[in-house]
Amino acid sequence: MTIIQMPQLGETIIEGTILKWLKQEGEHIERDEPLFEISTDKVDTEVPSPVSGVLTRIMVAEGSTVPVKTDVAEITDDGAPTAAPASVVAAPAAEAAPAVVAPAGMASAGVAPAAAAQTDSGSRSQILSPLVRRLAAEHTVDLTGLHGSGTGGRITKKDVLAAVGSRGGTSPSGSRPQMTAPVPVPMAPVIAGAGEELVPLTHIRRAIAQHMVASNQTAARAWTMVEVNVENLVRLRTRVKDAFLERHGVKLTYLPFLTRATIDALLAFPMVNAELRGDDILVRRYVNMGIAVSYDQGLIVPVIRGADGMNSVGIARAIADLAARARSHDLKPEEATGATFTITNPGPYGSLLSVPIINQPNSGILSIDGIQKRPVVVEEDAIAVRHMVYISMSWDHRVVDGELATRFLSRVKQNLETWDFAEDLGL
Repeated sequence: MTIIQMPQLGETIIEGTILKWLKQEGEHIERDEPLFEISTDKVDTEVPSPVSGVLTRIMVAEGSTVPVKTDVAEITDDGAPTAAPASVVAAPAAEAAPAVVAPAGMASAGVAPAAAAQTDSGSRSQILSPLVRRLAAEHTVDLTGLHGSGTGGRITKKDVLAAVGSRGGTSPSGSRPQMTAPVPVPMAPVIAGAGEELVPLTHIRRAIAQHMVASNQTAARAWTMVEVNVENLVRLRTRVKDAFLERHGVKLTYLPFLTRATIDALLAFPMVNAELRGDDILVRRYVNMGIAVSYDQGLIVPVIRGADGMNSVGIARAIADLAARARSHDLKPEEATGATFTITNPGPYGSLLSVPIINQPNSGILSIDGIQKRPVVVEEDAIAVRHMVYISMSWDHRVVDGELATRFLSRVKQNLETWDFAEDLGL
């Protein structure tokens, strides 16, 4: 007999929700056949069975949220005598079908049993899940010096709630008075009226909402915009897009050009590519570019790892591949984590100006809006019609200042207006 446990999809994941059982009690299941669907604050995915046999017992009902490594099911080997149960933490299949939301924190989402077994306190004790951060913010809990009960000393939801429930007037660290947990006020039931419909809030939609609110509560968001003349870029794309599609099998959009120009600016101004960690700023000399993609469940951010080593052709292929697999629910969990900077592209939908929310823990997110023909002043004060676009950036004022943000955007603008992208495309 084998006991199946709730898997841990990444170091910061402390709990998961059973969305749906794909097998019922008494049914046979093959090894690696999907057993149940789970949802965490980073990923929705199917979990395969690690063994073949009969599902003899379901221990956690659909819709229930339990900590990782909680026993959730029991599988008995076909024709095998009952023996002492062996606990197995189920792991997602390599070809799982997750629906990854825009995360409030980016950490490796791969299963790491060796790391999970770590018991000494260290860097992992500083890993805080979005849920812990949100609870601490809601109840004004000072996490500094709070001793966590999780693996490696990690602070968990239970630790925060314990601090909230304490009546000593200070947190366990003794550093700041704590607020008493507010008494929940019963809400009147919502009743749909004529011409209205009540749509249940999905787990993904709830997670997105929590991440977006957490980002605004965490970052000191500011915003800057530049106008870019992309006339040469539009003419180049019009001229080569058919040949590009035939040669490389993907459509040529403006996003690879913007990504290449942004990568150069990030390497020139690495503080925009940095991350605030406690009292330190982690400055990176490489770029893992997050590309926001809309899909049927909301918004996800696939990541192009090592984007600074790619030309426009490689970036175009990577964007097309990740976006297609994101929309078909075929991304691996680790493909939606680890972004050092993020680009969002609402332009094709007709937007003129955007003020995006920062994808935590990034220090900035760039937005390219719709390209339009506009009259502009050109050489010798002449008026001409050119293809123009507004490119803007929301940035975290805790890490980035206005001068740096403006210089960074000016570098992106200069790159888009002056680079010979035909050479970069190999044309």
